[in-house]
Amino acid sequence: MVNKKFLRVAVLAALAVPFGAHAEEVSNEELLKRIEEQDQKILVLERKLEIQDEAATSAKESTAVVSAGPKGFSLKSADGKNQLKLRGTLHLDGRWISGTDPGGTFDTFTATRVRPIIEGTFASIYDFKFMPDFGQGKTVVQDAYVNARFNPGAQLELGKFKAPIGLERLQSANDMRWVQRGFPTSLVTNRDIGVMLQGDIAGGRFSYQAAYLNGSNDGSSSDAFGDVDINDDKEYALRLFTQPFAESDNFALRGLGFGIAGSWNDQTGTALLPLLPSFKTPGQSTFFKFRAAGTTPGTIADGERSRLAPQFYYYVGALGVIGEYTEVEQDVSRVVPAGVREAKVDTNAWQLAVSYFLTGEEASFKGFQPKTRFSPSEGTWGAFEIKARVQQLNVDDNAFSGGADSFADPLASASQADSYGIGLNWYLNENLKWLLDLEHTTFEGGAATGDRKDEDSYQLRLAIAF
Repeated sequence: MVNKKFLRVAVLAALAVPFGAHAEEVSNEELLKRIEEQDQKILVLERKLEIQDEAATSAKESTAVVSAGPKGFSLKSADGKNQLKLRGTLHLDGRWISGTDPGGTFDTFTATRVRPIIEGTFASIYDFKFMPDFGQGKTVVQDAYVNARFNPGAQLELGKFKAPIGLERLQSANDMRWVQRGFPTSLVTNRDIGVMLQGDIAGGRFSYQAAYLNGSNDGSSSDAFGDVDINDDKEYALRLFTQPFAESDNFALRGLGFGIAGSWNDQTGTALLPLLPSFKTPGQSTFFKFRAAGTTPGTIADGERSRLAPQFYYYVGALGVIGEYTEVEQDVSRVVPAGVREAKVDTNAWQLAVSYFLTGEEASFKGFQPKTRFSPSEGTWGAFEIKARVQQLNVDDNAFSGGADSFADPLASASQADSYGIGLNWYLNENLKWLLDLEHTTFEGGAATGDRKDEDSYQLRLAIAF
């Protein structure tokens, strides 16, 4: 900013020298006139400098801030109220299954997730996200929503987003420890279209989500129906979660979180859209499905479906533990020669997964930060994490009773799958990691005679995220 007083004195001092040298030749009136003229010039100069200062300040306030780093690229307004982020996810997988899979799954390489991500904020309140996915040979819009953060305890989200039920489902695909999510995720909605009220209370120690959704199949998303609602019935979902010791001085308890979630709807399927799920092994082979429409009428959802999902995680130091149980009760029906058979089929699944950083990194539910990056020239190799999990999915006997009139064919669908897995994760840096999973799955039923053959799967993933 220009010092006007200093400018004025400096100019007058400069004029004083010639005036003093020829004082006898200049009258008082002439001197005053010249001083007034110079004073006007000073005022004009001052204003020009003020305009330059105002222009510089305005330019600074309107200049966007551009940044690039491990978390992607961003463009932020100078006042911080508006921001645009460009991020991305790429998961390249290899899968091998022992023997001949009766579910028709082959050894293969796949681009499982190919996701450019556009997200940001405007007016300091409204967050948005748009995430298409070009993986697995198809184009799907995974996320498309706006979230209004009126305050931390009251946020309103509208669009297509993850349904607030399953714990591991709500974990970002970039933070997953395993190539495939566990059996409980097969029983909850993935993404759906609707509206959700959510918030964090007591400094983040308690959170809630209450959603009103179109309704999707177990383990599936609304894109299975073309992202179009197929009936007037809707689904209600509620999740309550707490981290009671998040601010505790006891570091051993800070990473403990637990909660419960559930959902309810009442929908009736058709022969073309039965609104019923099928279930897959960690190796992605189908081991259970309801009878489909064909030469005889298939099974359809016909009435209420309710889910209950208690869940927890615990992270302390290099150790991470995640556990969840999910139970679904589904009303079903099927037209048979004697009339219409109706029943309630109960399905439940659970998993317990443990991970541990051999290189001492801090484990967490969200994100990871290797202590070193892979750089052979510097003698550093990134972070290494070992993992193990056990899981089970069980379908009750109501699905298989009735012989030829049963809702599921006991000669083709297993009533239970138990899986045990171990693996190793290698984090080269914040953006790149390798995952290696080895899992063994056993079955009850599912074959023409006895149990379906055990399955061994080997999966490898190169994951890039920024």
